[in-house]
Amino acid sequence: MSQSIPQHPGQRENIETRLFINGEFVPSLSGSKFDLYNPATEELSASVYEAGPDDVDRAVAAAKAAFPAWSETGALQRAHLLEKWADRLEACADEISYLDAICMGKPAYNDHFGRFMAQFVRVYAAKALDITGESSLNTPGFVNVSLRQPFGVCGAIVPWNGPVVTMIFKAAAALVTGNTIVIKSSEKAPLSCLVAARCAQEAGFPPGIFNMLSGFGRPCGEAIARHMEIRKISFTGSTATGRAIQKMAAESNLKSVTLELGGKSPLVIWDDADLSKAVPAAAMSILTNSGQVCVASSRVYVHEAIASQFLEQLKTTMTEMGKSGHPLIPGTTRGPQADAAQFARVQGYLDLAKQDGVSVYLGGAREGDKGYFVQPTILKDVPEESRLMKEEIFGPVVAVNTFTNEEDVMARANDSEYGLYASVYTRDISRALRAAKKFEAGTVGVNCTSPTMAFDMPFGGWKGSGEGRELSRYATDYWTELKSVLIAL
Repeated sequence: MSQSIPQHPGQRENIETRLFINGEFVPSLSGSKFDLYNPATEELSASVYEAGPDDVDRAVAAAKAAFPAWSETGALQRAHLLEKWADRLEACADEISYLDAICMGKPAYNDHFGRFMAQFVRVYAAKALDITGESSLNTPGFVNVSLRQPFGVCGAIVPWNGPVVTMIFKAAAALVTGNTIVIKSSEKAPLSCLVAARCAQEAGFPPGIFNMLSGFGRPCGEAIARHMEIRKISFTGSTATGRAIQKMAAESNLKSVTLELGGKSPLVIWDDADLSKAVPAAAMSILTNSGQVCVASSRVYVHEAIASQFLEQLKTTMTEMGKSGHPLIPGTTRGPQADAAQFARVQGYLDLAKQDGVSVYLGGAREGDKGYFVQPTILKDVPEESRLMKEEIFGPVVAVNTFTNEEDVMARANDSEYGLYASVYTRDISRALRAAKKFEAGTVGVNCTSPTMAFDMPFGGWKGSGEGRELSRYATDYWTELKSVLIAL
């Protein structure tokens, strides 16, 4: 990439690299740091303090000390502080986008997730007065009630592909319900979460209720998952890591666990589909964030009658829409893969496709000789039993297969350990509703596909894609304990 890089409006002379514990930025107790490299240039971006188990302990201690006062704070006051946090996040949106660009290559001027940061906080703030129990007069001589109360100290581990937004899903829900929280950001993209911590400080968050650690899964993430003082943990990331966290939680204090994990989302396109909408939606789904999105529609099943037409249009659209560039240049819509490890992972799957003789309809190789760029890729007629159809690639790689029969295509769409998102394009409303009912997925799109979401609808997965829900009126249920109180008259 030899383009001239203009000054980005979010660029700052000093980048915060310390941990945020008990309302202050502090170095790690060990003083250890780890390096971050810009995946577009492979040059050093920053050196960040690495949290270890001792830092987890002091963050938990701060959160525990802050819990009694925070849990007794009125719901509207908690909501007011979240609203102030949203205002500060909105003011720092450019800075957050810049830092994600230099950490994991997300285009700074085309940040699909970043523009919703403040809105998501406000969604949770609006739930403050909805955290209520029930009452019952069904038992003679009693008035019985149920209460929803916070767990206490909670933990969260967030991914690198949407650091601040996924962190907000957890932190805002935890805080509005009266919990305090210790968060570990991803070692691949920790800097934007530290800005969000500064925004919380500027919003007037009481010390200790919100703590942000930068570190690796081992030892920092494991210390959170196993900590005996943490009563609930929420994780977004790979299914393999989710299983490990669930095991650690069970082996420690049986802490409550919410998991939002991987996906291999199917998209079914019928012969009556409006291709002027289906094609760009399919392309956008697999190209957003360079394919590094858990809900990406990476398996497309298109009716045989329109397969040639669909493939040709998809090839043209992905070529145009998927033009890459440096993530800090205006107009760039697709950046590199997040780092060398993620680039190697995608390349491994492309090598597998070639070894197995899979038809590569578009792309299939590295792009350029500097930075971790992968060509937008279409794989055609991939065997259903192939790892290319079963495993999450997490890159701009889509597999397109054909079908003719409804029962057959629905069985193939559901033949996956994952169940995060599924979509169908058709003009037949009955067929669409049959698909919506039959898809084994937490979210179903009808004549739309991922990353389409709604603020007031629950988000989460079936099967190996997780348990628990974020967003909507159900989200706060997963951050509260339920208690029954039996009152004899």
